[in-house]
Amino acid sequence: MPKLLFRFVKQAASLAQKRCAASPTAVVSDPAGNGFADWKHLTLHFLRVHMDATYRELVDWASEMDRVRALLQLSRWGFPAPSTLCRSFERVPTRVWRQLLDRSAARCDPGDHGAVDATFFDREAASSHYRRRSDHDIRTLKTTALVDTETCAVLDIHISAHWPHDTQVGRRVALRNTDVLENLAGDKGYDDQSLRDALRSEGVRPLIKHRLFAHYDHAHNARLDSEAYGQRWMAETAFSAIKRRYGSAVRPSVWYREFRELVLTAAVYNLEQAIKR
Repeated sequence: MPKLLFRFVKQAASLAQKRCAASPTAVVSDPAGNGFADWKHLTLHFLRVHMDATYRELVDWASEMDRVRALLQLSRWGFPAPSTLCRSFERVPTRVWRQLLDRSAARCDPGDHGAVDATFFDREAASSHYRRRSDHDIRTLKTTALVDTETCAVLDIHISAHWPHDTQVGRRVALRNTDVLENLAGDKGYDDQSLRDALRSEGVRPLIKHRLFAHYDHAHNARLDSEAYGQRWMAETAFSAIKRRYGSAVRPSVWYREFRELVLTAAVYNLEQAIKR
């Protein structure tokens, strides 16, 4: 277990360093320049989700880990305060976590066959008082993920508090990943002929079942590659693994922090999958 933990921290630190070196535009640490290096903040957030810890627990545990301290180049008493880490998570925009998600998926060496599916996560920490004050009485977040069927890595993720139709979200997620896909599987919830046409125009074969309104819909479904379409269940497998490992609820109380937390959780899941391979 300690070796696995340190391997995860090394992978997370490598991702964070490469991201910060490639595009050092997002201010993660103190904007005044008095804080810790950005990649150290990002690595600690990865570790927080991996260890399922609060900010205070993370600082207490990580400060006692000799090899983690050496990797982060921090002394035992040199770790940022829990409130500092909380503020740094607030400053990291969602696009940075998405870039890290892309890099974490690449570590899994994904194939060219993807599956899209949706699930719901509970807003456990959002109190009824906050929901009334923000005029949003929404208890769950709809989460749509594009999953590689060979490695079960999450390639892309979309979160919404308004529960848009699957065809709307599926189109957005699928079309921004056509450069890495050759096949895309989806259930009848993604039955949209315009989506199929758009995928084919980008060189992606859609494996999306038709809803049964007429006799020819049965014929369309019968012509689907049953073996390739059967890999669609890998998306559900990824969701099941994420919920068993990290829980089915998000902790932050503000919607944009909840979105970032889910993207970060998917990136942590990818790194754990890469380490196991």
